[in-house]
Amino acid sequence: MFFPFIFLLLITTFLFCQLSKQTLIRLIRYDKISKKKTTKNPPGPPGLPFIGNMLQFDKTKPHIYLYHLAKKYGPLAFLKHGSTPILVVSSPRTAKLVLKTHDLAFCSRPTVLGQQKLAYDGIDMAFSPYNQHYKEMRKVCVLHLFSPKQVHYFRPVREDEIRRMIAKISGVVNLSDVAMSLASNLICRVAFGRRYDEDEFEKIRFDRLVIEAQALMVSFYVSDHFPAVSWLDKVSGLLGRLRKNCKELDVFYEQLIDEHLDPARQEPAGRQDIIDLMIQLKDQKSSSLDLSWDHIKALLMNLFVAGTDTVAAAVVWAMTGLMLNPAVMKKAQTEIRQFIGQKGKVDEDDIRNLPYLKAVVLETLRLYPPAPLLFRTQILDEDCIVDGYTIKPGTSVIINGWAIGRDPETWQDPEEFQPERFMTSNGGVVDVSAKTGEFEMIPFGGGRRGCPGMGMGLISAELALANLLYSFDWALPAAAPGSNAQYVIDTDALPGLTTHKKNPLLLVATRPV
Repeated sequence: MFFPFIFLLLITTFLFCQLSKQTLIRLIRYDKISKKKTTKNPPGPPGLPFIGNMLQFDKTKPHIYLYHLAKKYGPLAFLKHGSTPILVVSSPRTAKLVLKTHDLAFCSRPTVLGQQKLAYDGIDMAFSPYNQHYKEMRKVCVLHLFSPKQVHYFRPVREDEIRRMIAKISGVVNLSDVAMSLASNLICRVAFGRRYDEDEFEKIRFDRLVIEAQALMVSFYVSDHFPAVSWLDKVSGLLGRLRKNCKELDVFYEQLIDEHLDPARQEPAGRQDIIDLMIQLKDQKSSSLDLSWDHIKALLMNLFVAGTDTVAAAVVWAMTGLMLNPAVMKKAQTEIRQFIGQKGKVDEDDIRNLPYLKAVVLETLRLYPPAPLLFRTQILDEDCIVDGYTIKPGTSVIINGWAIGRDPETWQDPEEFQPERFMTSNGGVVDVSAKTGEFEMIPFGGGRRGCPGMGMGLISAELALANLLYSFDWALPAAAPGSNAQYVIDTDALPGLTTHKKNPLLLVATRPV
């Protein structure tokens, strides 16, 4: 737990030892001169020489740490991690400035070693810098992979997987595991046309590779902040782990592609999957981008790492919010059961007639956005003035979507789970684009880097939640596993690109009478 702090202190000591007296004098002189020239920086906590604010940063709850930072210093705050200046954005107004007014200045991503390596040196879409390549990759995703037509095409897959999920549920269930299994099989079938049994070797292998990749993407790499001592990444063993994971994932991707290139292969149920579509785009040169096999592998990484987590997290947080608010749960179930009647299941066509359910999902995304923090970087060759503050080229930007969804100037009773805030006076659900357009909530990003898979993720979460509420009544277990203590639901979260509940959500499912 204390290793990162000790590690940073060792780095600081090492750097001090490397500097001669003359170099230190030059640094002090430069600092004095630069302060005279410097235009106004956003306020922020004082940091230490060389490492800046790294020791103050809470990596276990970064979105909450930054939320409290904004309470003290305002919606624009300044940090420094090593040689990297960081702008923290924490309100709808300032998010709009960054993601809309100055979108061109902040539309790229910071370079993080783990993300770049796993993305085949940044040739994917999610972690690519903003350039012509990014625009073409995004076009491939928007027009070919996640278009409304393609989302509808995969409807039978979603309905079948949710039917299988419902059939397996009975008694005490770990809903966190159930939701992750659902999301994993959805991604596997959509991406490469295969589903796995829970104990199947390939499923275990797939899950292990994805979990390791997710951990490596958010790991601390010395080279990102202290390039002069980048060799410490190798000494720590982190670089070895990263290379091993990249190699194993590459082998996995190769196997999937080879299977799809096999002339004897039959498409499952006559349906194309994402790999089929990408191979088709490559062969027919249907895209303005000359797709390579590495491009396809990089996009698969985006699907596996981002797609699996988002749906699972949304379902678990929605059920958490409902269990903590029984009246809301009852209202949602009443709406669903009255409309569906004795049909036995909720289909996708039914979702449009369930406005309160849709409001529950929106309220979940407001309070518990799948990606609580958005990352950008200032890419202009000159300073950018944001709200009177000077943002230098190369500044990393962290947009706290978790804090924005709880902004008291925007939302009444922001900490309360109240789906009614998304209902209109005539009983419909509000147009969420009005909220996201004003950056009052940004669960799927914003600006030029908004998530192109939003439609697929949203309908999957809505359909899964609707069937869980229709098919079962839910209660808490009498006691926590392995103890006599009463089981209590918490809202603690794990750090990572996606916010998951720290402790599994355990519930008792019973069929309604």
